[in-house]
Amino acid sequence: MKIGVRASPTEVTYCVFDPNSDAIVNIGKINIPKSLGVPEQLKHIRLNLLDVLREYEVLEAGIRILEPTAQSISIERVQIEGVIQEAFASSNVKSYYVGQISSISSRVGIDRTQFKPLVEGDTSLDGFENWHDLSKTEREAALCAIGA
Repeated sequence: MKIGVRASPTEVTYCVFDPNSDAIVNIGKINIPKSLGVPEQLKHIRLNLLDVLREYEVLEAGIRILEPTAQSISIERVQIEGVIQEAFASSNVKSYYVGQISSISSRVGIDRTQFKPLVEGDTSLDGFENWHDLSKTEREAALCAIGA
């Protein structure tokens, strides 16, 4: 199994993908409790992600990270992305990548210019039903998973 992850300051969206059947197995979210302090929030994310990795026996993973040219840098998102990478390293995941638009596009086999229309839902990914039913972050997580 493969997993793709997309973090935001309030939640972590993940997509579990089965490369043998070319099918999305599960899409889920790890909500970040506002009532917890930052260290406890990061621990919450790590433990829940490790549970998902074990449950689906994930061997390959990808994470969509902030673009270096982003107008505003979210410190919270950067911290979360670091914890996700640490969770991959602490799990049975054999290989993972850290991707921005260009590297994810390359791994999925699409042109970089196709990435945003796919995420926005303006175009569909070949072979995937209900692509338009997914949210933007779910589509990004799915593309990450396919690229893993």
